[in-house]
Amino acid sequence: MQRLVKRFPLGRNALRALAFAALASSGVAVGTGAQAQQPAQTPATAAATNLAQSHIDVARDVVMLSGMGRTFDGLLPTFGDQVRQTFITRPEISGDLNAVLDQLKPELETRKDEILNTSARILATRINEETLVQIREFFRSTAGQQYVATQPLVLDDLFSALNTWVGDVSAFVISRVREEMRKRGHEI
Repeated sequence: MQRLVKRFPLGRNALRALAFAALASSGVAVGTGAQAQQPAQTPATAAATNLAQSHIDVARDVVMLSGMGRTFDGLLPTFGDQVRQTFITRPEISGDLNAVLDQLKPELETRKDEILNTSARILATRINEETLVQIREFFRSTAGQQYVATQPLVLDDLFSALNTWVGDVSAFVISRVREEMRKRGHEI
């Protein structure tokens, strides 16, 4: 993952999209304590699980209705931007490069479809079909649609609050460690 981030650094929107996916996933996948204690499955394990097509279809609906699907929409332009940045020193090829990137859009949509299907399979391995149907109905409801619509705004606010909180807690820990170390005769 570290190498991927270094090779394709994500902008704030892409990070927000990934964070949204994580939050949406946790909100959707909340289950019993026993479910929460199960080991995480890899996409390969999830794909190998024998699931009914109707179960996967309902899970895909939940992926799309919950907003998780739009996460991948935000990531696709990032790849094109990275390619453009790589060849920024070659302005003479920018026209052809843009044409090639436009030409690749249908193939990228196919690749996006792959991750949507993988997301649906992973979700279906974690939540039974009956529960997914209930979740899908929630996301189709007015309340569910409002939840999804407000998620990007909530995440913007959360990023700001988290940034402040991290700074405050960091300063608190340093201050308290110094205070306690002084009591033990150490100045740091």
